[in-house]
Amino acid sequence: MDSDDYDDDDDMIEKELEIKLDITKKSRRINRPVQFADQHGHIMEEVRSDPEMQSQYIPRNPVSRVIQCAAVSSENEVNTIRADFISQGMNHAEGGWPKDINPAENDQTMRFRKKIEKDENYVNTALGLCGIMESCIKQNNAIEIYEDYFNEVDEATDCEEPKAKTVNLYRDPEALDGHIRPVSAIAWNPDGEQIAIAYCNLEFLAITPETPSTSYIFNIEDPTKPLLELHPPYHLVSCEFNPKDGHLLAGGCYNGQVCWWDDRKGGKPEGEINLSVSHIEPVYKTMWISSKTASEFFTASTDGTVLWWDIRNFKNPVERLVLDPKIKDDDGSTEKAQGASCLEYEPTIPTKFMVGTEQGNVFACNRKAKSTSERIVGMYRAHYGPVLALQRNPCFPKNFLAVGDWCARIWSE
Repeated sequence: MDSDDYDDDDDMIEKELEIKLDITKKSRRINRPVQFADQHGHIMEEVRSDPEMQSQYIPRNPVSRVIQCAAVSSENEVNTIRADFISQGMNHAEGGWPKDINPAENDQTMRFRKKIEKDENYVNTALGLCGIMESCIKQNNAIEIYEDYFNEVDEATDCEEPKAKTVNLYRDPEALDGHIRPVSAIAWNPDGEQIAIAYCNLEFLAITPETPSTSYIFNIEDPTKPLLELHPPYHLVSCEFNPKDGHLLAGGCYNGQVCWWDDRKGGKPEGEINLSVSHIEPVYKTMWISSKTASEFFTASTDGTVLWWDIRNFKNPVERLVLDPKIKDDDGSTEKAQGASCLEYEPTIPTKFMVGTEQGNVFACNRKAKSTSERIVGMYRAHYGPVLALQRNPCFPKNFLAVGDWCARIWSE
């Protein structure tokens, strides 16, 4: 090593010795309280800015700083397993009989009553019950039933405001490819676990050759992917599940064709009607008929006709009705017919149905009429514009609701 190196080491040792400080304190001053005093501040060290370095300084803009003292947490939302609840009631008209006694047999009940009345405990039990019943009757007589005893409303009995919450969202799988298609119809399966969704744009010249014609059946518990993909011959406008057999689905297309599916056999139609014998305009409504075979349904179209079909012989319509109130004999002409926009059918009245038209009229029809002119029983001028929906009152079938031109009206037959 050079002599210069030894000199540097000596300088470093001297500096280390210089910064050492020995503090001594007398033993009598140890463990005594420390007393602090105010003192004016003074500058111990000052480092001035270097102009050369300041000229090289580049301000940083923008400056982002993230400070998080709390623990990082995340929130997830899942659908739990559905719990099925059943509400059951009982009309207790008569009871308390032994298993070997049939309450419907008067002879058995009379013999059992005579046997009980001869028992010694019967009289004592009846007298005891009379005292309890007498106190209840006196209590009821002492209270005025029409008087309001409780002015304040209990929170437990307070009614909540009606509200709805989105449970699932079913997206069109074709939307991923950029095809935006409106929903034209939704049909619920009778078991309540599946829905069929038909997609079709009903605006004029809105359908292009690139627009897909597929429709889908979803499981309501799994909105991520369709349960079955339907392939109709053209864009599906209306669809309806068979109320007695949830595997059968009927539908009408935009070009007037009618078809039906069996979801157990895939997405291709099991039956498809040729254009020459089907409707010539969009089929706006499809409904199944209550029958013993559960194989018949009827369709309504804006071409002014209502057609009945049977899937057992799905080649030609079984019956045909032209929506012309002045027609006498069905000669096949639909020049003056009114285009159908909706249907209404109540299974409890299997021979009657109602048709709403684009002209705002509601036709009350009877399928089993003898002549063509008698099929249209009556006509109601319900709205100024097209009738969009019809629905009978389930409790009072003579009353029905018609929706159109921004209003809803209740009618009675």
